[in-house]
Amino acid sequence: MNFELTLTQQEIQQTTRRFAQEEVAPLARETDESGEFPIHLVKRMGELGFLAATIDPTYGGSGMHYLSYTLISEELGRVDSSVRGFLAVHGSLVSLCINDWGTEEQKQHYLPKLATGDWIGCYCLTEPNAGSDAASMESTAREEDEAYVINGEKIWITNGGIADVALVFASRDREKRHKGICAFIVPTNTPGFHREPMPGKELGHRSSSHSHITFNEMRVPKEALLGQPGEGFKVAMSALDHGRLGVAAGAVGIAQACLDASVDFARRRRQFGQRIGDFQMVQATIADMTADVEAARLLVYKAAWMKENGLPTTRHTAVAKLFATEAAARAANEAVLLHGGRGYSNEYPVERFYRDIKGLQIYEGTSYIQRIVIARDVIGREEK
Repeated sequence: MNFELTLTQQEIQQTTRRFAQEEVAPLARETDESGEFPIHLVKRMGELGFLAATIDPTYGGSGMHYLSYTLISEELGRVDSSVRGFLAVHGSLVSLCINDWGTEEQKQHYLPKLATGDWIGCYCLTEPNAGSDAASMESTAREEDEAYVINGEKIWITNGGIADVALVFASRDREKRHKGICAFIVPTNTPGFHREPMPGKELGHRSSSHSHITFNEMRVPKEALLGQPGEGFKVAMSALDHGRLGVAAGAVGIAQACLDASVDFARRRRQFGQRIGDFQMVQATIADMTADVEAARLLVYKAAWMKENGLPTTRHTAVAKLFATEAAARAANEAVLLHGGRGYSNEYPVERFYRDIKGLQIYEGTSYIQRIVIARDVIGREEK
């Protein structure tokens, strides 16, 4: 069992770390306050090969291993969850989904432009009455001549306001629940596709583009269907398996950033005539945080290794996401507390990490859902 990264993986990690520290981190506080996504970074990530990392070069991808892509997500998560979240949706939920389920024509048409960032993707699954229970979605797709006509609405669609291409999920027969769902690739300039920003101000991921999208008699050709009719639920769940790994890696990044900030502060901050890092209670906090980061990273890397080797990963990805996001939430909570009044202000990034991690506990399936996925797989179905 070899835990050492290959030279190629080390190079990808270092390249991403430089990009994150030099080009993403300096903007993080400003974009968090303004709520505007740094869209110029999209083309830059395309140049670096991040946007279609694991996709074959035939379609404009970089042909990376899944662990390499996981390293990219971790390093971006370490400095800015909004940028990391953009990549998870664009690269995992959209590009990998088209790569896995698309026809040759669909892959040739969409993937190269998604790989460069000329086109941006979004993933339209969540609805007001269908979040964790995706099978109860209310959006409909009726067949009409050589087309499908889609009606409905989606909420909390990341990248929705800046996307050129949307994966849209709608049911052709709501009585069949998950077996009636279809997936479609839809250009966002299609008549009947309407979008607007979500109301209110987000707790975290504030520079992400979160949209409320409605479909009003939106007509798409039958060639827009991704996969077979009625396979939309399988398409959606396979995409979430990809996305959850990126979220888990991003959570490791947040946890590591909280640990780094806490260690630095514990060394510099002095109270009662000594460094606060010399107090046993602070040392215990740092030790627990370190153990959590190490354990979360190993779980995430194992899930990435299994995916790379073609093994079933649903349970292991759910375990990685559950543990990594919960561990990062603990780390962010302790980091803010350790920083005291300074941690309560956005002068220090731990305040943003504290807000951002709540989103990772929700996105791509909440911690509740991860526990259900894990338990059902471990216990198995009752034989009848």
